[in-house]
Amino acid sequence: MSYVEVPGAQVPIRMWADPSTVEDVAMQQLRNVATLPWIKGLAVMPDVHFGKGATVGSVIAMKDAVCPAAVGVDIGCGMSAVRTSLTANDLPGDLSRLRSKIEQAIPVGRGMHDSPVDPGGFHGFATAGWEGFWGRFEGVADAVKFRRERAMVQMGTLGSGNHFVEVCISGDGAVWLMLHSGSRNIGKELADHHIGVARDLPHNQGLVDRDLAVFIAETPQMAAYRNDLFWAQEYAKYNRAIMMALLKDVVRKEFKKAKPTFEQEISCHHNYVSEERYDGMDLLVTRKGAIRAGSGDYGIIPGSMGTGSYIVKGLGNEASFNSASHGAGRRMSRNAAKKRFSTQDLEEQTRGVECRKDSGVVDEIPGAYKPIEQVIDQQTDLVAVVAKLKQVVCVKG
Repeated sequence: MSYVEVPGAQVPIRMWADPSTVEDVAMQQLRNVATLPWIKGLAVMPDVHFGKGATVGSVIAMKDAVCPAAVGVDIGCGMSAVRTSLTANDLPGDLSRLRSKIEQAIPVGRGMHDSPVDPGGFHGFATAGWEGFWGRFEGVADAVKFRRERAMVQMGTLGSGNHFVEVCISGDGAVWLMLHSGSRNIGKELADHHIGVARDLPHNQGLVDRDLAVFIAETPQMAAYRNDLFWAQEYAKYNRAIMMALLKDVVRKEFKKAKPTFEQEISCHHNYVSEERYDGMDLLVTRKGAIRAGSGDYGIIPGSMGTGSYIVKGLGNEASFNSASHGAGRRMSRNAAKKRFSTQDLEEQTRGVECRKDSGVVDEIPGAYKPIEQVIDQQTDLVAVVAKLKQVVCVKG
């Protein structure tokens, strides 16, 4: 599918989604974003849906400005995946022990480690830059500095909501490990702090939606935000790397006889800002619920906890600012899902997957999400499919 253009105040809205299927409140958000004086382009992914300030599934390119609410409060949230040497035949018939071991190794929900995880204790883990990263914590907003100890014990933890750890099988029978998480509470606190600062700045008072408040270049507020933003994005990347190391450790121990090995990890943010150049301009590109899909870039597009996911390679489509969707995207809110579906529905829709099937995760039921195959079909000019994965174990936050 190619995109369709919808008129916007400052720029056209390029949509890889059928505009008639997008909820009215989300379309209004897109029109609001297109009114921003600093905007140079707006691309909308097929998984688009309503979010705070800006829709989830939008790519916003601005000159000398960035909107913190359009990044999302989970700065740096993203995915990691790795193909293993194990095959489906290596897996036991009962996967409950494997799920339990993963849950013991990786704290979920509000859980955290008793003490900071030592990355030097993992086989082959790259620790270069680790000390420098934590040293830069002293330069983040005073509002969150005192939480360093908490940030350290939350490193390598999953969180809640739609975050997950999965064991999957690809079409050729290979076992993959996959996880989805972000910058945990420290990223949220930084985001909330800077969103509050932006809303009070004079140049944002006349915006159609104050949630679209921006920082502009060459101001102390922008400098402070970019410092904290890039630190939180790095925190999220390290968080996923630590969790993947913990997950690999579980797999090595549980499948000792098979002596599993692991290929190069694939990792991608989908709530972040990047400095990129288009049409001769240096722009700040915000991807909220979108991944970078430059030519040859590997990415991960997950479905729901019962439908599977895709490993993709970017085609480098500049009309989308080299972007693609970050997942299936919700088609109903969490509250709506809880009202519509029961635990029996959850059991039916996750049959064959070793996972939680209680009321606490009904809002994550596959039926609450758009069909992942449809989402993939709508962006064939953005990415090429490398592998389709089906989960057999899913650990939810």
